Amino acid sequence: MPEFAALLNGYRRFRNDGYPRQRARYDQLVAEGQSPKLMIIGCSDSRVDPAQIFDVDPGEIFVVRNVAALVPPFETTPGHHGVSAAVEFAVQMLQVKQILVMGHGRCGGCKAALTQDLHGNEPGEGGFVADWIHLLDEAREPVAAEHGTVGRAAERAMELEAVKVSLANLRTFPWIAEKEASGALKLRGAFFAISEGVLYVLNDESGEFEPIE
Repeated sequence: MPEFAALLNGYRRFRNDGYPRQRARYDQLVAEGQSPKLMIIGCSDSRVDPAQIFDVDPGEIFVVRNVAALVPPFETTPGHHGVSAAVEFAVQMLQVKQILVMGHGRCGGCKAALTQDLHGNEPGEGGFVADWIHLLDEAREPVAAEHGTVGRAAERAMELEAVKVSLANLRTFPWIAEKEASGALKLRGAFFAISEGVLYVLNDESGEFEPIE
């Protein structure tokens, strides 16, 4: 398949150029293991790769990506809690010092949460996505009331609120709340506007997203 062939060509470029340039770094990571200080929770969208946006070297960030960069609230019911497991590993085992939740513009997951077009669909027809973005149902209501459910103003408002939902849900994890209260862990929110190439960071005091120069 041409897509896989292109992927292998990219690997060859990395093997011939990128890996030799980073060889000392990889050797260090093999010898010492990973010890990133920052976790990023981002969207699976192919246009918003955190490593590319922040121009970081291997081993610098611990990343989990999913539809709409969502974090479910803390719960202990049986099931496969993939995001919670990644958060637990980063905070409790790797001892990261910061968690950044990064949403982005033109997010399909947030748009689906806003329109609710996938609600009621079966798995394989959007049902899994609908179940996941159900996490945004409560935050959707004030957005829909103010902006409606279509158009960029409504979509962007939903995208920004989704970041705040994930941050609030992170704080339901008891060991995260404890570490944040003690100053051992900092939670941050950000939004990457694809159309502008600009990163906006959430101001904790004002609750507004401010562009980074």
